[in-house]
Amino acid sequence: MTETDVAIHAPALAKLPLDALHRRLGARMAPFAGYDMPLQYEAGIVAETLHTRRAASLFDVSHMGQAILAGAGVARALESLTPADLVALARERTRYTQLLNESGGILDDLLVTRLPGVEERLLLVINAARKQADFALIAAALPRFDFNPLDRALLALQGPRAAAVLGALLPGAEDLAFMGWRAFDFGGAPLFVSRSGYTGEDGFELSVRAEHAEDLAQLLLAHEDVAPAGLGARDALRLEAGLPLYGHDLDETTDPVEAGLGWSIGKRRRAEGGFPGDARIRQGLEQGPARLRVGLLPRSKAPLREGAELYASETLVGHVTSGGFSPTLQRPIAMGYVAIKYAHVGATLSATLRDKRIEVDMAALPFVPHRYFKTPIGKDAR
Repeated sequence: MTETDVAIHAPALAKLPLDALHRRLGARMAPFAGYDMPLQYEAGIVAETLHTRRAASLFDVSHMGQAILAGAGVARALESLTPADLVALARERTRYTQLLNESGGILDDLLVTRLPGVEERLLLVINAARKQADFALIAAALPRFDFNPLDRALLALQGPRAAAVLGALLPGAEDLAFMGWRAFDFGGAPLFVSRSGYTGEDGFELSVRAEHAEDLAQLLLAHEDVAPAGLGARDALRLEAGLPLYGHDLDETTDPVEAGLGWSIGKRRRAEGGFPGDARIRQGLEQGPARLRVGLLPRSKAPLREGAELYASETLVGHVTSGGFSPTLQRPIAMGYVAIKYAHVGATLSATLRDKRIEVDMAALPFVPHRYFKTPIGKDAR
């Protein structure tokens, strides 16, 4: 088979609604989860990361899957697939959780929002690489409910100036609580706004009809505090924030407890169970997991990469799942899984890097403190 044959038979990459805008802005495009995505713009990954930390950046995350699951009792029904307390989720509030397999492994992580109105409706946002599999799983497992995938763009405005920027465009958006949600009118159509993100900074995710996405993006980018940012900066920011990435730090062999996500399992769910793999997960909560996701600081100039082995003396005790250079800290950082006996902040392990052993110090997560919005006393927390 020739290179031409490979090119002919390779599946075509899906285009984002903002594809033309990204190219006009000088984006370097790259394949990700079946999409042609902006990896970085002319400023570069380091500059885009640092701009997000001091002002605000606009990320296109329209590759993510969005869907509405509706019907009486739908929140309790979805609890059969996830460990979150969704019954207690208030209207216009968002909750992070995971879809689990029968052994408690993570099939995907997702955001669930209870929408306003008399009818019980949940808005789901899931990872692009798992979109088709997740949609099929949910539709098959919950056949009596109305399940509608959405064809909408998704933008993320992230950084300490995000609230001021968005509030000027959509008055009231700046008052949303962290993980709060509200629908606004934009161009005569609903614009969904959630105060959430994947950078560790304050910010918003904006779900908009695809035909209105460029108008919204242009309005935001016209603000002097806002610059475009790509996948490279988004990955650097989430790693600095100690946030796991599905397919790397999370997969079907990983349960929420060892992933450090036990906080996302509601008190009632811990007591009652009733979700896939509940025996394994409840045991991990009560007795501790066999391994744990940890922060890692390599004593080297070169970053550790996924798959690097971690040793205590000559004993293999773990492996790296994410690694890279931190623009904020100006040094390599990484995350990985380590046997619980050795998973102590301040402990030193060694790792294989380019056929050499280097020392690696375990560190607390996040590497860079989160700056999520905290509702001031007296404000409406919705």
